[in-house]
Amino acid sequence: MSAPNRPAGGPPTVPLLPLCIAIGSWASAYPLIRLALVYLSPVPLAAVRYAVAALFLVPWLVATRAALPKGADIPRFLLCGGVGIALYNFLLNTGERTVSAGAASLLINIAPFLAAIVAVLFMGESLTLLGWVGSVISFAGVVLIGSGQPGGFSFGSGATYVLGGAVCSAVYYLLQKPLILRYGALPTTAWNLLAGALVLLPWLPQGMGQLHGQGAYPWVLVAILSLVPAIAGYAAWAKVVGRVGVAASSGFLYLLAPTTLVLAFFMTAEVPSLTTLLGGAVVMGGVALMQLYGRPSPTPLPLPDGEG
Repeated sequence: MSAPNRPAGGPPTVPLLPLCIAIGSWASAYPLIRLALVYLSPVPLAAVRYAVAALFLVPWLVATRAALPKGADIPRFLLCGGVGIALYNFLLNTGERTVSAGAASLLINIAPFLAAIVAVLFMGESLTLLGWVGSVISFAGVVLIGSGQPGGFSFGSGATYVLGGAVCSAVYYLLQKPLILRYGALPTTAWNLLAGALVLLPWLPQGMGQLHGQGAYPWVLVAILSLVPAIAGYAAWAKVVGRVGVAASSGFLYLLAPTTLVLAFFMTAEVPSLTTLLGGAVVMGGVALMQLYGRPSPTPLPLPDGEG
């Protein structure tokens, strides 16, 4: 990626419209999922969503002449699609049957913390004392949020499913890092989404059957969910990162959860409980502490699965 554009003698200017599109589109995914689950089961919803996205991604990959995955990288792309798209969406969609959109986005916000822990345990990275303090704070926030959801963190509860989705998001971030270095962020995302659509293909007929006879509204929901968070969100985010750089742009990702809470209120009339709001603040505070001061050299927040 080229160096960030900046005016002479000053910091780079933030492109506000692309930033609003990226954050707004990613945040909208959580309430949109809640609305779509009225008509579709969790896995068929994911299958239809990414099949529709694939119809637009393939022409984009051809038009941009994106590099084809090398043979040695195909298993990693399939693993990214299987874990970061298919399994993630199964867990998130299942969790959102009972967990509010706002609470789900706050629980998913723990993914950077989980990615750091996985890196420490399996990749030889280290955390400073403040990093471990931030980890404990984040975990306390997760417990607070989960305690306010139906079933808490009992086995099979919605909160455990969403937390499992956060684990998938963390693993996905680590799995795709070498692919981004070789193919670039947007082509890697596109290939991963296609891989996810391929893994979900067996559930596509079931999804189409569930949509049949339901009228136009669920089709509109699926179309928006397919195109806006994934394609529009990542394209807009690329503009932001291209202007201000990865490190500077990563801080804007903290706007995702609050934006989700606002959109969920207007789209689904969800009013977050005080426990959810307090837990969310604790989670984001702990993650921020860990990201800023948790490693010998600061590491920016990973790109979210984004689309929710």
